[in-house]
Amino acid sequence: MDTNTNLNDVNRIASGTVFKGQIISANDIRIDGRFEGRLESKKRLVVGEHAVVNGDIISNNVDFSGRMSSGTLYVEDTLSLKSGCTVNGDVRFKSLQVELGAVINGTCQVIGDKDTKPLSPATPAKKTEKQNDHGNVEE
Repeated sequence: MDTNTNLNDVNRIASGTVFKGQIISANDIRIDGRFEGRLESKKRLVVGEHAVVNGDIISNNVDFSGRMSSGTLYVEDTLSLKSGCTVNGDVRFKSLQVELGAVINGTCQVIGDKDTKPLSPATPAKKTEKQNDHGNVEE
């Protein structure tokens, strides 16, 4: 966390806590427990060494020390993978720092300034005249 960050502005999922759902925050987030779902942070996300994440993450900067069971990390600036961490999923980042002993089981993609967030909720496709409610084409 930034040394200028007010501790009251840091969201935290403590060790022993399980959170399932969606978090959207303009502030820093620290996970030391278990998170399942979707997380968006405009600032920094810190995933502690005993934390477990299962889901999709969008953040400006990420320091990752824990374990990601599945999902996608989309980091608008710097992703820092710490020694001993394991990421099972896809990672997209502008800048990557990897310590010896960090593991990635998935694809890595460098993003540019003009790339959009691919994890944004998709808008449903419009149904055409020949499609039924299940999206199947009717003859």
